[in-house]
Amino acid sequence: MAMFRLSSTAKRSMSVTTVLSCPTVPLSNGLQIPILGLGTSHNGGYSHDAIVYALTECGVRHIDTAKRYSCEEKLCKAIRESGRARSDLWLTNKLWPGDYGYKAAKKACLDSCSQMGVDYLDLYLMHWPGSLEPGCSNREMRADTWRALEELYKEGVCRAIGVSNFLVRHLEQLKEDCSVVPHVNQVEYHPFQQPRQLIKYCCQEGIVFEGYSPLAKGQVFSDPTVLQIAEKHRRTPAQICVRWSIQNGVVTIPKSIKKERILENCQVFGFQLDESDMAALARLHDDRHVTWDPTDVE
Repeated sequence: MAMFRLSSTAKRSMSVTTVLSCPTVPLSNGLQIPILGLGTSHNGGYSHDAIVYALTECGVRHIDTAKRYSCEEKLCKAIRESGRARSDLWLTNKLWPGDYGYKAAKKACLDSCSQMGVDYLDLYLMHWPGSLEPGCSNREMRADTWRALEELYKEGVCRAIGVSNFLVRHLEQLKEDCSVVPHVNQVEYHPFQQPRQLIKYCCQEGIVFEGYSPLAKGQVFSDPTVLQIAEKHRRTPAQICVRWSIQNGVVTIPKSIKKERILENCQVFGFQLDESDMAALARLHDDRHVTWDPTDVE
């Protein structure tokens, strides 16, 4: 089956105002996180022009990055060039395990703020449930690090704090050891990886579930079911999968360094997937990971 793609004329005719009115999801502390964001990464390169384009032409207000991606200073320049006010943006950053521990975590967060040219982060996440320190208890390191994030949260350096790649057992331990329940858990999520029990747990605990790699690193582009639904709606496979995440209430952060792909990924608010489409995509779950798998982290 041929994959449907929007023509350049069709793309230009689709209003980006639908992105400007991007829905938000409430966090337990009352903040509202945009349900659609733009991910960045050290894999696949970085494009200054693409970030500026996303902020100025596509209405993107939610940027996700991490110290690990080595683009904090570059993002600072792109944000300044875009002319967007800091208060109009939602900026997420992540703490790498190499900086875990109370003192190291606080310093790393402040360093990231400095690199990005901001006084605060909207969301700061522990990047991984495991420690890089040999012989160290993962649980103890998570608790020690989380206490630093709790303090950064109370100080206003981080408006919200959360975790990434944490499973139910990791979240349960954190709840026992600390006082602030994570506001967000960012985990791999796409039609082939649907951690339903984790999503249910997060919902019960008031933790917003955020998904990364919504396109399964391009694997969705060749899936017959995705292609069929894309043809039905005259949309691209990427738009179908991003829309699927959004209709499931999952905050999603597709990545791209190509302007046309970023625009495409943002134009997902002008159509709705049918119940049959949602059910068909739900059946694609086969538990595959296209990135890190935290299953063996104690």
